[in-house]
Amino acid sequence: MKNKLVPTGEMTLGPFFPREFAQGASDRTALDGKPAKGEAIEISGRVTQVDGKALDNVVLEIWQADAEGRYDNPEFLGWGRAATNADGVFSFKTIRPKGPQGRKAHVNFLVLYSGLMRQLQTVMFFEDSDDPVLNSVKHRERLIAKKSGPHAYRFDIRLRGEGETPFFDD
Repeated sequence: MKNKLVPTGEMTLGPFFPREFAQGASDRTALDGKPAKGEAIEISGRVTQVDGKALDNVVLEIWQADAEGRYDNPEFLGWGRAATNADGVFSFKTIRPKGPQGRKAHVNFLVLYSGLMRQLQTVMFFEDSDDPVLNSVKHRERLIAKKSGPHAYRFDIRLRGEGETPFFDD
């Protein structure tokens, strides 16, 4: 009889992200040394799991319109990437976007983590407003960032459980 290997909890599915995967892509306030047009802001937050504990090395990607509501501005790279630290904290420096036609100002988030079976997508709004996406969500208050300074916003993400951030299908 052959020995049979039994999978353990440590044998999670990838992808696995080295720390350097998210380095150098969290500041969107300049492109090739040229400052982006618009109000420079900081978006920070904390990513937690079902029990409220922080998650280390969660990779977050953002994409957004520029200060004029355009996604196709060659002078503004509206995509960024950051990873959480041991306390679950992430931070982006970017330009406050204008909402594209028919939408209010927002930043799209993609959450990637070792062991997650799929990418998680959510969106952060700067204020409660009449937006078709925000209007379709049951817990809309969880998608609205809190102003934490003159040019700073806090957007916490909870992956599961009480206070879970609303996520959208692929």
